Amino acid sequence: MDEEYDVIVLGTGLKECILSGLLSVDGLKVLHMDRNDYYGGASTSLNLTQLWKRFRGDEKPPEELGSSREYNVDMIPKFMMANGALVRVLIHTDVTKYLNFKAVDGSFVYNKGKIYKVPATDVEALKSPLMGLFEKRRARKFFIYVQDYEANDPKSHEGLDLNQVAARQLISKYGLEDDTVDFIGHALALHRDDSYLDQPAKDFVERVKVYAESLARFQGGSPYIYPLYGLGELPQAFARLSAVYGGTYMLNKPECKVEFDENGKAMGVTSEGETAKCKKVVCDPSYLSDKVQKVGKVARAICIMSHPIPNTNDSHSAQVILPQKQLNRKSDMYLFCCSYAHNVAPKGKYIAFVTTEAETDQPEEELKPGIDLLKPVDEIFYDMYDRFEPCNDHEADGCFISTSYDATTHFETTVKDVVEMYSKITGKVLDLSVDLSAASAAEE
Repeated sequence: MDEEYDVIVLGTGLKECILSGLLSVDGLKVLHMDRNDYYGGASTSLNLTQLWKRFRGDEKPPEELGSSREYNVDMIPKFMMANGALVRVLIHTDVTKYLNFKAVDGSFVYNKGKIYKVPATDVEALKSPLMGLFEKRRARKFFIYVQDYEANDPKSHEGLDLNQVAARQLISKYGLEDDTVDFIGHALALHRDDSYLDQPAKDFVERVKVYAESLARFQGGSPYIYPLYGLGELPQAFARLSAVYGGTYMLNKPECKVEFDENGKAMGVTSEGETAKCKKVVCDPSYLSDKVQKVGKVARAICIMSHPIPNTNDSHSAQVILPQKQLNRKSDMYLFCCSYAHNVAPKGKYIAFVTTEAETDQPEEELKPGIDLLKPVDEIFYDMYDRFEPCNDHEADGCFISTSYDATTHFETTVKDVVEMYSKITGKVLDLSVDLSAASAAEE
């Protein structure tokens, strides 16, 4: 271990593994260590026995739930947008060859107590029971504007400079009702609160566009894809990639203490009495707890069920977004469901998550609106975890720390953090212009 590396990465969470892969592909010499004896850190994947051990101690799982080995329960479950940034990263690094994806059946939104399919195109807008007749026509016009919008073709802008015009102004031009704005902003553009309404509309329009293009990609019921056997496959795929480029992985390394020089700059990492030298350290918040601050917490329920989420057209895999306004909350709530169709549970079993940014210390009470939509569950586990953000000066100390995972059940915020960290570490912008056809997903 007594060698010098360009970068030492601590923790094998999704973000750290993606960065380790990107840096290795760039030709940097990377050492990747984890204090645990398994991949994934906070975003690990558990079988049934491990899930029970974590939440129920010495209790044994009931036999009727089936074989423990057939469960792959992702602790941070997130779907991938088919044309989104993560899929571009996977193609850019050629990790797609280690993974098999399958399209996700459904994308839904909660409105006035009911679950609806998210309409994302002009055609779907006209069919959607979410809107009345006149509103459908207005929404259709808005979707056509979004579909035709090209950043570098001023003709498609209809006289609006989206770098200047706020999302709120664009929406009012089309006269859309509040409920329509709610599902477009939260279930299509995937904004987590309503602050986007006062930001330039370009980001909002581009997000809706990525959703619509992703939806068209596999002709399925949603714009999302998910790996067979769950996300636990991702860190391992990036570990393989890193190894191909000469990176070194070491699991089960206790302590992993970052060493600093007299100027407070990271110079290496010590484990079991040996120090590996480096110029930069990349890690999750748990490895440098004195350089992060708590910014919130996530409340979640993990459920095992014997049926799909009701009112989702019997989808074997689905996301339901409950916009904050619908629940009189400050933040959205998310339902995630996956099943034996993606090989994450035995035949006939479904795994569902209900997650939200916690606003109280009572997850049972707070998550009730989401859990009520699941109807009977075989088992339910409640959990809360703190969210941290770095508060260090990475230029001064050479430490690049990821933010904790948020409550979203899609990857867009996670990848944004990775891409920003990549630029800070390398001083370069990550080029994600790739041939998207290199990632395919099986249909049902």
